[in-house]
Amino acid sequence: MTTQAISITRIAKVGSYFDWRSWVFWLIMAVWSIPLLWLMSMSVRYNEDILSVFEIIPSRISFRAYAEFFNDPLWYGALINSLSYTTMNMVLSVAVALPAAYAFSRFTFSGDKHLFFWLLTNRMAPAAVFLLPFFQMYQALGLFDTNYAVALAHMLFNVPLAVWILEGFMSGVPRQLDEMAEIDGYSFGRFFITVFIPMIRAGIGVTAFFAFMFSWVELLIARTLTGPNAMPLAVQMATTSSATGLDWALLSAAGVIAIIPGVIVIWFVRNYIAKGFALGRV
Repeated sequence: MTTQAISITRIAKVGSYFDWRSWVFWLIMAVWSIPLLWLMSMSVRYNEDILSVFEIIPSRISFRAYAEFFNDPLWYGALINSLSYTTMNMVLSVAVALPAAYAFSRFTFSGDKHLFFWLLTNRMAPAAVFLLPFFQMYQALGLFDTNYAVALAHMLFNVPLAVWILEGFMSGVPRQLDEMAEIDGYSFGRFFITVFIPMIRAGIGVTAFFAFMFSWVELLIARTLTGPNAMPLAVQMATTSSATGLDWALLSAAGVIAIIPGVIVIWFVRNYIAKGFALGRV
């Protein structure tokens, strides 16, 4: 009996190594990683090798593209512009959405459901619909070709999404907490900042992540509302060419650098994103 039990245990252990779900997962990860690994490989190769030789592992390695990226004010300036307006948009979107989401989660007023739906319709509309109004308005206000223009324009799409996500997290906080804080003598501002916000920090993390990523990867609005002074990295990559053609190694290096901020943000909010999926708001 003991020998049979040991045999069954060994078979179970062997079977665990050949679990088809783990194999499917690693297969998907391998396929997904191919473009990323190929991009990294191109960024450390010579242009002539990229265009003439098919190599999985580069025979010649050069970091010329990365050095040129950080030595050229046009390229690293575009990176700074992207980080500037993306961070600005993320902070402003969360700051505006917090009180709005609290109102939707705690109060009932005439037309609240219709207003909430109207906010989401702004998020559903194509970005091209708002290009002409934004362009003319910013030209009149003197905001064209500034980081403020892109940050404020992206708020039109990020604030509705932020309100929707935060409202779900806030609705999960019992309303009795508000009443207890009022009985204890807390002002609304003190209660909201010191008690309520820490309880929904997971929702704030998820909201900040989505606001950052939308603003970071968005191209159409950023390209329309910026010029040479505030050109973001995505626009710089999309419009770069020279008399000799495209610098494939430099563009690949810029692509690798453009991925890094998103990876950093995901690393810091990964646990909050998992909680957001669990709550059904993401």
